[in-house]
Parts: sequence; structure tokens; C-alpha cells
Amino acid sequence: MTNERILSARTDNDEVTLEATLRPRELDEYIGQERIKDNLRIAIAAAQKRGEPLDHVLLYGPPGLGKTTLASVLAHEMGAQVRITSGPAIERAGDLAAILTNLEANDVLFIDEVHRLSKSVEEILYPAMEDFALDLVIGKGPGARSVRLNLPRFTLIGATTRYAMMSPPLRDRFGAVYRLDYYDSEALGRIVRRSAGVLNVGIDDEGVDEIARRSRGTPRVANRLLRRVRDYAEVMAGGMITGEAARAALGRLDIDELGLDEVDHKILRAIIEKYRGGPVGLATVAASISEEADTVEDVYEPYLLQLGFLDRTPRGREATARAYEHLGLEPPRNKGSEAQRPLFDA
Repeated sequence: MTNERILSARTDNDEVTLEATLRPRELDEYIGQERIKDNLRIAIAAAQKRGEPLDHVLLYGPPGLGKTTLASVLAHEMGAQVRITSGPAIERAGDLAAILTNLEANDVLFIDEVHRLSKSVEEILYPAMEDFALDLVIGKGPGARSVRLNLPRFTLIGATTRYAMMSPPLRDRFGAVYRLDYYDSEALGRIVRRSAGVLNVGIDDEGVDEIARRSRGTPRVANRLLRRVRDYAEVMAGGMITGEAARAALGRLDIDELGLDEVDHKILRAIIEKYRGGPVGLATVAASISEEADTVEDVYEPYLLQLGFLDRTPRGREATARAYEHLGLEPPRNKGSEAQRPLFDA
């Protein structure tokens, strides 16, 4: 369900190749996350001055904010090759051992969803990260013996959307830990304009603003909406993405001016109209819109919480006055009235 949703921040399998064409290769081309970029520039310069690989880096934050892109950029800045894998793909300790023994000096190993590594795999990773060594047990029973293989010095870049689910021993072995934040409208606009140039599609300032405003603070969503608006513009608007074309295209996709879609509206209306604004339990909300509770909590709620449309209370979910106002409804007196403003203003 989540991968079929146009506003999902997770990668669709069909988008992998196209996303790669839109990704920047250098740190100066990477838009947003300025504080992280400044720190990484210093770390890169220091590592190059010492002739050493970059220290191990952990990137965490919501999906779609550019963790994989940043890993590729760091490898390029260090003049190194990047090997990309993910936690679920490394099922056994032997899988990780095969990857590590095929690394060359100064290579970057990127592990997405690093929180999903199994305990046995993590134990192989600890000496590799600390001592650049691989401890293997050869044989079984009384004749078993331990062998240590030296590995080339490499950089591990881990990425996770669930920082709290990582084991403390693994977290502690990363020399640098950075949290990627949602993007503001100005940064998203620059991303949309750059991607439009890569895709060779014309776009005006109003078209950029319309797409950026609805992108939920997430570059992956911005690029996905840009491609859908491009399709509409090529067929219905002479190939140029104007503000009018963007509004018409996104209206057809049921995406409103704050980036909420039909399911977001269903959640808010269920809480407001069926349960008088709450509080109401997560399972009840999920059942009322025919969704799984985990999907509602992990996929839909984070953005509604960021906008200030929902409150999580000990008794359940509550719709805020801002949610009522966005839907054009009169909030109950006890909810007051809040001035509504876009979350991702520049």
C-alpha cells in the first residue's frame, strides 16, 4: 500500500534508476542540510590531509530525505567506490564476510536500514569497524579454531529511519552521527528546479512553488510530484509546468495545498466526524478507514503531527483546531483557534 501512494517517502522499485539520474554527485550540488554539510566538509578535508578514509558515519531521519544520496556524495568527494547494500539483504554472517573481504582500500560501504541487521551479523561488524579485521571460526567442535583476517581500511555509512531500534554497541561505533531534518519550501524549490533541469522540462517560479509546497518537506516526494506534473504538462499544457498546470495536475491526484491526500483527509474526518474530534485509539482509527494500525502510525501520522493537525495523548488521537480549520469545519470551543501556517515555510 505505501509504495503505491504517490506521497509515500519510501522508494518504489520502479523509481530506483530514475532517482539515480536526479541525484547530485558533489557536496556543493547537494541541496539543504547545511549544518551537516559544513561538518562533513571539515571531516573530508581532515581525512584527506591525513591520507585516511573518512570515519564511520551514521545518518538517520525520516525516509526520502537523501541519506543514500549523501552516502554516494561522500564517496565521490573522497574519490572512493561505494558499495550499497541493506540490513535485510545481509541475512547471515557469511554474507557480510563476503562483502567485507571484497572491499578495497578507502572504499565506502553503505548499509541502508542498518537497524535491521541481525545480532550475529552485528558481531562480525564490530571488529571490522574498530580494528579493520574479520574474525572467523573455522571447523566445528573441539577442532574449531579462530582466524583473524585483516581488512583494508574502509568507511561504513549506515542509514536508518529507526535510530532507537539500533543496538547501543553498534551506534557507539560510528564516529559521526547526523540527523537529517525535513526541508523547508525554499530548499525544496531549489531541488524541484534542479530536477526539472535534469529532466529537461520547462518550469516557471509559480510551478516550482506549487510543487514544493505540497512535497511534505521531502525531496523524494518533490521529485515524484514533479514527474507526475510533467506528464500532465506534456499532454495538457504544451510541455511547460506553470502554476496553473501544477495546480490542475495535483488537483487530479487529490493532493491539497499542504500536501495532504485522500487518506490523510479520511483520517482527520474519521476522528472529527465519527468520534467528535477524539481522543480515539489508533486501532479504532485504522479500522474506520480500512487500514492497518502500523501503516497509519508509520506512514500517515508523522506528517499530520508535524503540521499540528493531530495530538497523541495517553487516551488516544485528537484532532486539533488547526485540522478543523483546514477542513473548513468549526472547531469545538474547547479546542480554541490556532492561526494556520504551512509547516515548511522558507
